[in-house]
Amino acid sequence: MSSASVSGTKGNQRIEGEGARPFGDARGSAPARGVRGRARRAVAGTAVAVMALGGIAATPQIGVAAERAPQGPPKVIVGGSPTTTSENPWVVALSSRQTFGSERSGQFCGGALIAPTRVLTAAHCVLEDDGTTADRPDLTVIQGRTDLRGTQGREVEVAAVHPNPSFDTTSVEGDWAVLDLAAALPGPVLPMVEQGENVYAPDTPATVLGWGDTSGYGDYSPVLRKVTVPVTSDATCRSAYPGGVLGTYDAASMVCAGLPQGGKDACSADSGGPMLIGGRLAGVVSWGHGCALPRKPGVYTRVSAFASDIRAAAGMSEPAGAEDAASAPAPTGSGATAGVGTSAPGSE
Repeated sequence: MSSASVSGTKGNQRIEGEGARPFGDARGSAPARGVRGRARRAVAGTAVAVMALGGIAATPQIGVAAERAPQGPPKVIVGGSPTTTSENPWVVALSSRQTFGSERSGQFCGGALIAPTRVLTAAHCVLEDDGTTADRPDLTVIQGRTDLRGTQGREVEVAAVHPNPSFDTTSVEGDWAVLDLAAALPGPVLPMVEQGENVYAPDTPATVLGWGDTSGYGDYSPVLRKVTVPVTSDATCRSAYPGGVLGTYDAASMVCAGLPQGGKDACSADSGGPMLIGGRLAGVVSWGHGCALPRKPGVYTRVSAFASDIRAAAGMSEPAGAEDAASAPAPTGSGATAGVGTSAPGSE
């Protein structure tokens, strides 16, 4: 992000628990997912890894560190299956080779193209633990690269970063950021749910995509993966994250998804990636306790709570009829959006 400008206030971030941090926080040579109670899901630096798409702090193991420390944002895709950027042309990887090395193209977080020159990701993917902007002069967005070991697709420099000015680094509430790209990317964009729209009924299928950890032990996937998990009720999520070292679930700004028995989840390096409901962007991978653990669903930013602010930060106008969205019935199913199945130029 050479000389990229940044907007938004930054506060002091503190996450309780040893090694606790959101999944999208990354500082190391490889993406890692935080394993303290509540950890963000971004890739971490050499010393600490977070879960932006499955990050892991200090590379703790799933049944050990994950049980004792809080994890912020979600993880890599655990229990999912391979997919392609041709089928999901709006999914992108955030890259910084200077920070994370050239392996896997320097990927540490995920994101979704919401306009030709705008990407939605997690705030913790672009901020340090203390709320200051992460110094990554080579920050780029990669589109159309199913396998991060290759050179397919396009890499575009990030010109400016706009983290949510109200993002709380302690509670991880409001975990979203908009990236301005130096050049437009081709292909379809991913439509968002609207402000106040209710699409989060319990058991609604939600599909999550990313290149993160596939096991909770730092096994980062070189290829794009997806997993479908049911939305969890607010009551169940509050029980899973009642506060303290495990983190606190806030139904107004977050949504949970996962199986009671575990086994499927986002993980380290998945932070910032999209969660789709009914073919639209309804969540952003944010945090969780461990990866795919029983009774510990992944926690996502509730896009419908911030849709208007996200559009404003991206310079996008409100869609016609947006004021009626809240009263519209919640869609069922998950997966493809308009344009899915259409290959973006240079993909694959």
